Amino acid sequence: KGEGPQFTYEGLRSISIAGAGLLKWVLAMVNYNNVARTVEPKRKKVAESEKNLRIAQKDLAQTKQQVEELNTQLAMLSAQFEEKTSEQQELKAKADLMERRLAAASRLIAGLGSERTRWSNDIEELDSRKERLVGDCLLTSSFLSYTGAFTFNYRHAMVYDMWQKDVLERTIPTTQPFRLEALLTSDVETTQWSSEGLPSDELSIQNGILTVRANRWPLCIDPQMQAVNWIKNREGKQLEGKVKTFNDSDFLKQLELAIQYGFPFLFENLDEYIDPVIDPVLEKNFIPSTSGKMIIKLGDKEVEWDNNFRLYMTSKLSNPHYGPEISGKTMVINYGVTQQGLTEQLLNVTVKHERPDLEEQRETLVKEMSENKALLKNLEDTLLRELSNATGNILDNQELISTLENAKAKAVEIAEKLEVSKVTAVEIEETRVRYSPVAKRGAILFFVMASLSAITNMYEYSLASFLTVFNLTLHNSKKDASLDGRLRNIIDALTFDVYSYTCLGLFEKHKLMFSFQMTIKILEGDSPVDAQFLDFFLKGNLSLEKSRRERPYDWFPEQGWQDLMRLCQLGQNKMGLDGRSHAIARLADDIESDESVWRTYYELEAPEEAALPMGYDTALSEFEKLLVLRCLRMDRVTVGITRFVISVMTEKYVQPPVLDYHHIYKQSTESTPIVFVLSPGADPAFDVFKLGEEMGFKPGAKLKYMALGQGMGPKAQEFIETGVTRGLWIMLQNCHLLPKWLKTLEKILEKIHKPHPDFRLWLTTEPTDRFPLGVLQRSLKVVTEPPNGLKLNMRQSYSKITEEALAECPHTAFRPLVYVLGFFHAVVQERRKYGKLGWNVAYDFNETDFRISMALISTYLGKAFENQDEYIPWGTLRYLIGEAMYGGRVSDSFDRRILTTYLDEYLGDFLFDTFQPFHFYTCKDYDISIPQTGPRDVYVRAVEGLPLMQSPEVFGLHANADISYYTNNTKSIWADLVDLQPRTGTGGSGVSREEFIATVARDIQAKIPEQFDLPLLKKEIGVPSPTQVVLLQELERWNKVLAVMSSSLKDLQRALTGEIGFSAALEELANSLFNGKLPAMWAKLNPATEKPL
Repeated sequence: KGEGPQFTYEGLRSISIAGAGLLKWVLAMVNYNNVARTVEPKRKKVAESEKNLRIAQKDLAQTKQQVEELNTQLAMLSAQFEEKTSEQQELKAKADLMERRLAAASRLIAGLGSERTRWSNDIEELDSRKERLVGDCLLTSSFLSYTGAFTFNYRHAMVYDMWQKDVLERTIPTTQPFRLEALLTSDVETTQWSSEGLPSDELSIQNGILTVRANRWPLCIDPQMQAVNWIKNREGKQLEGKVKTFNDSDFLKQLELAIQYGFPFLFENLDEYIDPVIDPVLEKNFIPSTSGKMIIKLGDKEVEWDNNFRLYMTSKLSNPHYGPEISGKTMVINYGVTQQGLTEQLLNVTVKHERPDLEEQRETLVKEMSENKALLKNLEDTLLRELSNATGNILDNQELISTLENAKAKAVEIAEKLEVSKVTAVEIEETRVRYSPVAKRGAILFFVMASLSAITNMYEYSLASFLTVFNLTLHNSKKDASLDGRLRNIIDALTFDVYSYTCLGLFEKHKLMFSFQMTIKILEGDSPVDAQFLDFFLKGNLSLEKSRRERPYDWFPEQGWQDLMRLCQLGQNKMGLDGRSHAIARLADDIESDESVWRTYYELEAPEEAALPMGYDTALSEFEKLLVLRCLRMDRVTVGITRFVISVMTEKYVQPPVLDYHHIYKQSTESTPIVFVLSPGADPAFDVFKLGEEMGFKPGAKLKYMALGQGMGPKAQEFIETGVTRGLWIMLQNCHLLPKWLKTLEKILEKIHKPHPDFRLWLTTEPTDRFPLGVLQRSLKVVTEPPNGLKLNMRQSYSKITEEALAECPHTAFRPLVYVLGFFHAVVQERRKYGKLGWNVAYDFNETDFRISMALISTYLGKAFENQDEYIPWGTLRYLIGEAMYGGRVSDSFDRRILTTYLDEYLGDFLFDTFQPFHFYTCKDYDISIPQTGPRDVYVRAVEGLPLMQSPEVFGLHANADISYYTNNTKSIWADLVDLQPRTGTGGSGVSREEFIATVARDIQAKIPEQFDLPLLKKEIGVPSPTQVVLLQELERWNKVLAVMSSSLKDLQRALTGEIGFSAALEELANSLFNGKLPAMWAKLNPATEKPL
C-alpha cells in the first residue's frame, strides 16, 4: 500500500533500484485503474454527448435556418409596420390640423362674419371714394386754405353755395351729400375734442379741423378764450412753461427748446404785431444739414427741427387787422362764439346747476362714449392690422386668432355699450332740452352785451365775466316747485341781472339804446321783428332821389314825408293774414284824406301816449307804431322807445339800477379788477374810501392809493404785488395818463396766481382806446355819471344818504331841506342835457357839491337848534350853496343868475307855510312837492312816486325845449343802434349788402358833376378881386371833394368785385353808404354838417 515514510520511489530507490522501478509501475497501474474507472463512463457520456451534439447541431442548423427566415419575415413586417404607423401618425396629425383649422375657421367666421358686411361696404366705398377724390380734395383743401378767418355763415356760403356748385357744374366727381366734417375728421376725434372743452357746434368743429389739419400754424381770433382753453386742455402738461407772449423776455429760448424736442408752444394774447423773429418758424424755412436732419434758423441760432413740434397763436382781439403777409404765413381762424355754440355751453352750465346728477351722468357718458369710440376704432384697426400682417396659413396662427377673438369680443361689448349709451344719451337730452329756454335767453343776452364794443372799446365784455353773472343768477334766482315756474324765474332774473350788470358800465346816453337792442333781440328769439321794418326804423329813407309824390301839407316834416313814402312802399310788399297788403301801406293816403285828425295828433305834446287815428292804433303792433312816430314826430321817438321797452319788458328795464358800492364790492373778486370809467367831474375815490372804512380798509393803511403819472409805473407795480400777498385794497387813479404802462399792468394781472382773498384792485380811467383789452374783459366796469332823468337822479342821491346821516342834525327843517337840495341838484344837472337852452356853459356839477352843501345845511341848522334860534339863516345858505359850492363852477353871469334864482325859489320860510303848501311843479298829471317830515323811507317813496319822464317845465324851461334834446337824442340812439346791427344783412330792399352798396356807389358817381376848369377860369378873370380869390379857393376845394369822391367810389366798386383789396378807408366808406351816413373821408373835406348822406 505504500505506507510508511520510506515507501516512496525515492526512498525505495535508495534501497533497490529494481524495486523502485517495480513500484513505479505498480503505482502507475494503480493510478491507471483509478483513472480508467472514472474516465470510461465519461467517455461514454462524451460519445453520447457528441452524438447528441451532432443531432443538436443538425437541429440547430434547421432552427437557425427557420430563425433566419423568420427574421427576414419580421424585418419585412417591421418595415411595413413602421410605414403604416408613420402613415397613421401623419393622417392623425392631418386630422388634428384639419380639426384645429376647422375650429379656427369656425371661430373666425363667427367672430369676423359681422365685419364682412362692413368691410365689403368699406371696399365699395373706398373704390367709389377714389373716383370722387378729386372733387373732395379740391373742396376740402380750399376750405383749409381760405376760409379760416371768416364767420360761419360766410364759410358755409363759400364752401357749399359757391365752390360746391361750381364743382358740380363742371361735373367733377364729388361726394354727395358733401360734408367737410365727414371727410376731414371722425366722430371719434370730434367726441375727443368735445371732452377736451371744444364746443360741439358745427363752427367749433370746423375750427378744430382748421387748427389740427391746416398746413400753416393756427392764429386763433379768440375773444371768448375758447380756443386757448381747448388748446391748453388738449396739450395738457406738455404746454407747461411753453405759454408765452412776445413781451416775455425768454419766449425765444422756450420756443427753441420746443422746436428741438418736439413740444407744443402757445403764443397767447397777441395783438396786431407778430415779431418777425419767428418768421422762419411760420414759413418753415428749413436749412439742409450734413447729418440729414432738418435745421431752422431762429434768431442767430440754428435749431434742429422735430416733426412733433406744434405752434399755436391766440388773440383776444375781436376784429384785428392782420396784413396779407400774416394771412400767408399763418392760418387765421375765427373762433368767435356763435349763438348756437353758446346756447349749448349755457345749457351745460344750467343743467349742471339745476340737475347736477344729470349733468354728471351726461359728462360721464360723453367721456365713456369718447373712450369707447376711440377703443372701438383701435380694436377695428387692430383686426385689420393683424390680418394684413399675418404670414402663412392664418388658421394655424392660434395667437392671432385669440387676439382677433378678444378684440372682436371687446368690440362687440363696446358696440353694445355704445348702443346703450346712445339710448341713455337720448333720454338725458330729452330732459336737458327742457332747460334750453334759459340757455337760449342767456346766449341772446351775451351777444347783445358783446355787440356794445362796436360803440366804444370800453364796452368790452368777456364770456367769462358773463358766465359769472349767469352762475350767480342760477344760484340766487327764486326756486319753484314746477320746472316751468323755475325756468320763468331764472329767465326773468337773468335778463334783469344782465341788464343791471351791463348798465353799471354804460354811459347814460347808451342805456336806453341798450334796453331797446336787448328788447329787439329777445323778440327776435321768439317772434322775429320784421328785418326791413327794423332797418327802416334805424335808417329811414336812404334813397338819393326825393319821392315824386309831394307832401300834402306844410306842417308835415319834409324828411318825415320821404320816410313815409318808403314806409308805405315797404307795407305794399308785406302781406297780412287776410291776403291783403299791410295796413301801413295805406297810411299816406289816409293822412292825405283827413288832415285835421292827423294834424291834431301831430300837434299833441306827447303823441306817443295817444291812440293813432283812423284805426291804426289796433291795426299796428307796438313796434310798427314807432315807425309812424318816426315819420310824424322824430323828437318823440326816444319817449316812444321807452314806452315800447316798458310794454315788452316792464318799467324796470328803463330804470337803470342805482350805483351801489357795496353791491359792486360783492360782485368783485380778488382776481377781478374794478375799472371806473370817469365822466367829466366824477371822482369815485371818496365813495371807495368810504366803503373801505366801513369794510375795515382804512385809506393809507389797508387801502393804498396813488394817482398815475410819468414814472409812477414801478411804484404802482410794487403796490399791487404788496396788495396781492397781504390782502390790501389798491386804488390806481387816472390810468389814462400812463397808457404805455397799462400793458405792463395786464402782464402783472395775468401772472397773479392765488391772490389773497381780501385783495381788490380799483382803477379809474377816462375812456381811451389804449386801455388793454385783457384788463377790460376780465374787469367789472363802472361808469360814474349822473343818471338821466329827475327821478333817477334823486334816487341815486338818496341811495347814498343813510338814516344815520339824516339823524345827525336834530333840526326839524333838516330832512325837508335835504330833499329840496336833492331836487335842486337834479335840476341843475338835468338842465345840462338841453345844451345852450339849459346852461350857456356845460358845468360839471357833481356829487361832491351835493355832499358838502348837505354838510353846510347840517352845520348851520345844528347851530340854530343848539341856540334855540327859530330863524334859519336862508341868506347864508343861499350864498354858500349858490355862490360858493355850485356857483363856484359857474363862469357865465346869466348862468349864475339862473342858479341864484333857483335857490331863491327853493330856499325860504315859504317851504313850511301850511296855508300855502310849497310845490316844485304842478300839472294835471303829477304834482311834485316836499313830502311830510319823516324817516328816510318817506322821502325814498316820494322819489319813487316821481314820473319817469317829465316836462322841461319842471326845470323852468319851455315845453318845446324837449324837441331839440329828444331829436338829437333819437339821432344818437339810431346811430348807435346802426353800429350794433350785423354787417351781413340786406340793404332793406331784399338785395345783398354788397349789391346795395354797389348800387348806391354807382348812383352817387352818376350824379357827380364835372370839375371846374380852374386854369381857364383864372385866365378869364385875370386879376381877381378879393371876392373872386375866395371863390377860386372854394372852387379848388370843390374840385378836391369831387376828385376824392370819384376816385374813392371807383376804388370801392373795384374792391366789391374783387379787383383790389379792401382797405380800412374803403371799408369805412362801404359801411357809411350802407347805413346812409356821410363818409368820414368826404366829411373832412367839407364844412361841418350833421346831415346824413
